[in-house]
Amino acid sequence: MALEIIGAGFGRTGTNSLKIALEFLGFGPCHHMFEVRDNPELLPDWQRAAMGERVDWDQVFRGYRSQVDWPGARYWRELTEHFPNAKVVLTVRDPQGWFDSVQATIAPFLAAPGSHADAHVNAIAEMAYQTIVVPLFDDRLSERAHAIDVFEDHIAEVQATIPDDRLLTFDLREGWAPLVLF
Repeated sequence: MALEIIGAGFGRTGTNSLKIALEFLGFGPCHHMFEVRDNPELLPDWQRAAMGERVDWDQVFRGYRSQVDWPGARYWRELTEHFPNAKVVLTVRDPQGWFDSVQATIAPFLAAPGSHADAHVNAIAEMAYQTIVVPLFDDRLSERAHAIDVFEDHIAEVQATIPDDRLLTFDLREGWAPLVLF
């Protein structure tokens, strides 16, 4: 089974709601960071990817019809090349609200790898730190102006790279209609 939907939107842009919507619309199961949290056997592939090793995307997404959120969104370029028939959904939101949401949720988790009580949770935090914070945000996720610039540049890059007939830029405040019509 090949991915049919690739979520290129950063975490905290409505990716969990998108996961639920895609599964309701028949594009499930949908891979999300929750899958890595709930299925420890998925973590080694993501750890290898975080370390820059080559991974088999068909194996990583075996059994999934769609992908949203981190860690997959970090590899949107690789995924869109590997799954050329997949549609791309780029979730977006107000950049200031996005930054505030990240700081209240993801940032504290990622800033503390090794400090969590559970070894699997620590491993996820380290993988996510190496996947997201270091390469995308230059280890400056907590700097508002820098993080927002990275967020906005990412949106512009995806929109400039993916053809319009393959891309849906989606703000969940619009409701499901754009997703259903896509």
